[in-house]
Amino acid sequence: MKALRNYHARLRRALDHVDRHLDDDLDLAAVSEVAAFSKYHFHRQFTAVFGVSVHRYVQLARLKRASYQLAFRDGQSVTGIAFDAGYDAPDAFARAFRQRFGQSPSSFRTAPDWGPWLHALGALDDARSTLMTKNYSAADVTIREVSPTSVAILEHRGDPAMVGATIQRFIAWRRKAGLVPPASATFNIFHGDPRTAAPADYRMDLCAGTDQSFEQHGERVEAGLIPGGRCAVLPVVGGTDDLEPAALFLYRDWLPASGEELRDFPLYCQRLSFFPDVSEHQAVAELFLPLR
Repeated sequence: MKALRNYHARLRRALDHVDRHLDDDLDLAAVSEVAAFSKYHFHRQFTAVFGVSVHRYVQLARLKRASYQLAFRDGQSVTGIAFDAGYDAPDAFARAFRQRFGQSPSSFRTAPDWGPWLHALGALDDARSTLMTKNYSAADVTIREVSPTSVAILEHRGDPAMVGATIQRFIAWRRKAGLVPPASATFNIFHGDPRTAAPADYRMDLCAGTDQSFEQHGERVEAGLIPGGRCAVLPVVGGTDDLEPAALFLYRDWLPASGEELRDFPLYCQRLSFFPDVSEHQAVAELFLPLR
């Protein structure tokens, strides 16, 4: 068992290195050296455990970052994004992007098709979840007295797979309204569980902190309030596009053992740093569970 744990730790080290060094040389020899495995066998070891090759894992991680830059950061050129993703020419990047996601980079920037995108990145998510699942403990949770926060709310209603489209609209609206981070805090309020809610009924609120009046700029943005009070707060560092494991820990493990009772307001989070502005492992969110 100790040998197996050590083996898995070396493979986790390889994944962590890739995720933290997407701009570096990440060929087979470089990644195998981090894990202290022979490059002559590492490609088979990696594929056997994670279900994808080292090359494909690196490519998917870089293309995920590129897709976020295309969809949510329109100030970056397609050519610049191609170079950031490790391609020497935009046409090579375009071919790889279309092969994985079924759209050209420019088409994805204009109108992302989120279904094929999610499907294509499933191999990346599966590989990471094999050995990189986060483990939380009660020591990670603090109880904090939170001040009330006035927010502007854009509601997402419908299939969780389409949240990305709502995020695009939210980012565009924030720019027009002058409510961009970090001057305006970013919150998400989770009114449903994406794993159990019917897709048509799923609801999540995208919120920008402001106590000023604002223009709607063609969107149905409403003024709201995140109420103050006691909250259990769990920081999440890295992989903040999926907060469900952290939420599950709070509801399944922390809450029953805490003796606390819940207040009548949904689970919500504040996003403190954002992928792709920072590397995926550096993205930070705090999950708030309102308490009586």
